[in-house]
Amino acid sequence: MRTMLTAMALIGASALAVPAIAQTATPSAVTEVRTVADLAAICDPPANSPLRLEAIAYCQGYVTAAGQYHTALHPAGGRRPPLFCLPDPAPTVAQTGLGFAAWARQNPQHAAEPALDGLFRWAQATYPCPTPARPARGAAR
Repeated sequence: MRTMLTAMALIGASALAVPAIAQTATPSAVTEVRTVADLAAICDPPANSPLRLEAIAYCQGYVTAAGQYHTALHPAGGRRPPLFCLPDPAPTVAQTGLGFAAWARQNPQHAAEPALDGLFRWAQATYPCPTPARPARGAAR
């Protein structure tokens, strides 16, 4: 799955918090995001962080770019089905960042994975595409 998610690219209220992710992954300056833990930390930074606004802006830019890339690789009516399908209306970029951060805290087993892989894993779990209807057996082709 990692290879598929790395080759193809996404987008765009935690119940169980794992404080270690936010505490160890928060960068001193938002300059690079490598892992799921890194991205989760900047998408929902501590309220008292002096870099809070910078972190949120970075998260929202990351999520927006990933979503645009996914759309470019999986255009409507294209040969490749999308990895996820957003509802209508789609979530805001802020809701997406916070939703991803909550998912990351609830799934610490993915903390060391590449950030983009985790973002797509979250999107696939959160916004699955409907299964296409199969023709009935014996139907004319």
